[in-house]
Amino acid sequence: MEDIKKILIGKKSTCKFIWFMRQAGRYLPEFQKIRSKNKNFINLCLNSSLSTEITLQPIKRFDLDAAIIFSDILLTPYALGQEVTFIKNQGPILNNFDIEKFLGNNEKKFTTTLKPIYNSIEKTRTELNKKKSLISFVGAPWTLLVYMLGLKKNKNELDLVKFKKNKFDFNLIIKNLTIYLCKHIENQIKAGADLVQVFDSWAGLIPEKDIQNYCYNPNLEIVNFCKAKKIPIICFPKGIKEKYLEFQNFVKPDGLSLDYDIDPLWAKKNLTKVALQGGMHPKMLLNSDEEMYAEAKKYLDTFKDVPYIFNLGHGILPETKPDKLDKLIKYARKYK
Repeated sequence: MEDIKKILIGKKSTCKFIWFMRQAGRYLPEFQKIRSKNKNFINLCLNSSLSTEITLQPIKRFDLDAAIIFSDILLTPYALGQEVTFIKNQGPILNNFDIEKFLGNNEKKFTTTLKPIYNSIEKTRTELNKKKSLISFVGAPWTLLVYMLGLKKNKNELDLVKFKKNKFDFNLIIKNLTIYLCKHIENQIKAGADLVQVFDSWAGLIPEKDIQNYCYNPNLEIVNFCKAKKIPIICFPKGIKEKYLEFQNFVKPDGLSLDYDIDPLWAKKNLTKVALQGGMHPKMLLNSDEEMYAEAKKYLDTFKDVPYIFNLGHGILPETKPDKLDKLIKYARKYK
């Protein structure tokens, strides 16, 4: 269980620590069976027994080193009073944002609403014993803001008109979100998680002049909170390309999760102050075994002598075959 902490805190060099984003969920038939009987996704995340079962499904199936708790970054706005609905083939829909309702929240109510997640972590920790690491996570303030205010024009583009004309004070919302995210992190660690990953999934949408304010600064505040509490932290500022270097130098997390647009050789040369994680495109698991192995070898070769965690550059795709993931894990285990 200590291996991932040694990589993140002690910067131990290894390619042998393996886990995957979205390893618990939609591509697994055992998950699909549970999901078919539980149509409300939020309620499923808040069902401690089922959430624990789902978290452990990939651990029982594959030779992985860590479990990541089955939850969702949008549980935070949900716990702060915003309605969250998941529409099939469309994604999450959040209702009209009410600033007064948002600012009227308190930590006690927030913690009570999310107590089932903490219960799931406690149950999972008991099941894992000390044999595996347990990863918790949150969404970064900017990424949550994008969902809460509906700032996306389409899947990969910010609605600049809405962004510029929005009447809400983004800084005020981010400041308050950060407070609750830190509380959520602390609660998850107290429940038994070993570390936290911060998903800034829409960091790549931020206009260049605003990246300091909406990406670097809030991530830094969360990282500083975690360091003060001795909580290992991995950041994932997806889509910011070579600004990963600025992010590393300013935010100084323990680990950086690489997205699939980052050249691994560039990352190894420039991102030398953090442990690195991932990078391989999830679509490679949809290709032939030979192509998948060749891509995995590229990352394993590149990072074999630096602190590295084998993972992907984003979450496992729903159409991924479980046996394909099993082959990838076995390949990485045998790598020398």
